[in-house]
Amino acid sequence: MDETSTKETLGFQTEVSQLLKLMIHSLYSNKEIFLRELISNGSDACDKLRFEALTDPALFESDPDLKIRIFVDPAARTISVSDNGIGMSRQEVVDNIGTIAKSGTREFLDRLTGDKVADANLIGQFGVGFYSSFIVADKVTLITRRAGLGAEHGVKWESSGEGNYSVETVTRENRGTEVILHLRDEEDELLDAMRLRNIVRRYSDHITLPILMKKEEWDADEKKHVTRDEDEQVNQASALWARPKSEITDEQYQEFYKHVAHDFEPPLAWTHSKVEGRSEYTQLLFLPQRAPFDLWDRDHRHGVKLYVRRVFIMDDAEQLLPAYLRFARGVVDSNDLPLNVSREILQESKDVEAIRKGCVNRLLGLIEDLAGNEAEKFATFWKEFGRVLKEGIGEDFNNKDRIAKLLRFSSTHDESEDQKVSFEDYVGRMKEGQDKIYYVTADTHAAAKSSPHLEIFRSKGIEVLLLSDRVDEWVVSNLTEFDGKQLVSVAKGALDLGQLGDEERQEQEKEASE
Repeated sequence: MDETSTKETLGFQTEVSQLLKLMIHSLYSNKEIFLRELISNGSDACDKLRFEALTDPALFESDPDLKIRIFVDPAARTISVSDNGIGMSRQEVVDNIGTIAKSGTREFLDRLTGDKVADANLIGQFGVGFYSSFIVADKVTLITRRAGLGAEHGVKWESSGEGNYSVETVTRENRGTEVILHLRDEEDELLDAMRLRNIVRRYSDHITLPILMKKEEWDADEKKHVTRDEDEQVNQASALWARPKSEITDEQYQEFYKHVAHDFEPPLAWTHSKVEGRSEYTQLLFLPQRAPFDLWDRDHRHGVKLYVRRVFIMDDAEQLLPAYLRFARGVVDSNDLPLNVSREILQESKDVEAIRKGCVNRLLGLIEDLAGNEAEKFATFWKEFGRVLKEGIGEDFNNKDRIAKLLRFSSTHDESEDQKVSFEDYVGRMKEGQDKIYYVTADTHAAAKSSPHLEIFRSKGIEVLLLSDRVDEWVVSNLTEFDGKQLVSVAKGALDLGQLGDEERQEQEKEASE
């Protein structure tokens, strides 16, 4: 699109219009999240500027102090959230706000049911960001200019969320983005600056940039709070992961997770550690409660943010985690990597190798802890991410045995479709003299359960694992034994079961006849 074009009105992508309607309907009961989302976007924009300025310092434009500002105008009934981050060009505004450039969007919308609670969780998994403004505003104005472009390249975007938006080129001296919310009639309570301060402290205290608001003081003569013309920092603005664990509450961990993962729900579990030695780094890694809608898009990985000495470097540092742990979210902050690190350097770095090994070790340890001590949480984890973890059997030779102990399957032990049988469970129930682990593979659980190959195993009381996930064929082709017991398919020709199970069956028949 021509940067110099004047005002034009465009239609939202169909999916955006649908999402806006559903979101306003489903998320209203948690409407405060609009502020968290806008602050989070501002923080990301400043991170991106700081990173790009490593190679092009002129982007700071003599304004190197990055910050987010919130301004309330009760007379105009508006709330403004602004940042002096990277900003957007006209084309970026249209691409980022007029459309949802995510794979699986159509499928995601088809899964929405109209049930407020279920839809709110789904929308939270998808991530709404900027669009959450429309929960409380009946009109939203966005004014932005990309760092490095002249003042004449400012952009103004405006919409009432009804299907269309306008975009025009304007003059804007300052780089960065300002979002102005024109509040709905029933949202007067949000014009109370003290209420906004409390929301910031609750949801965004961990943001590493200063979040500024106009100072409010009690005026004894006027007997009310008055706004002064000076800024006051509302948040702590220290990197949460760099604080001692003893000083961080569970609620602070949970709100930080919601920021880095763009999730509405708290995490299932987390691990936070500082590693010292040849490689020095801090890791704060989370397991989500639910799988994101694009979990099976192996190319779309945005799990771990990489920082170097508190400076943001990149969003989806895939070198820090293998694909089979792509569901994890969090932050890694290295003391050793260079600030100008590129993805190419990451691939060859010994420090990154050590960090990756440490992250895998921590995450597997966290999952092992759930399996051993928190059965309910582990069941949730397995239901959401078990099939992804199974990929690790063929991808991570060094940790194959650890992963194998975490795997769960259904079996003929109780015929249930629930995957809750571990290899250790199976081995513990093996018949006397049995030295193999038997399994059957099929496209569905029902097909596996009704396989004609199972008849003789059932008659002898020998348990068989029922494998019906697509990834299971990959698992058994890469895992040939467990605990010295060979894995054998019941469909594999003539199996010599010998007297297995017969003595026990004869004993039972004898008891029944007496």
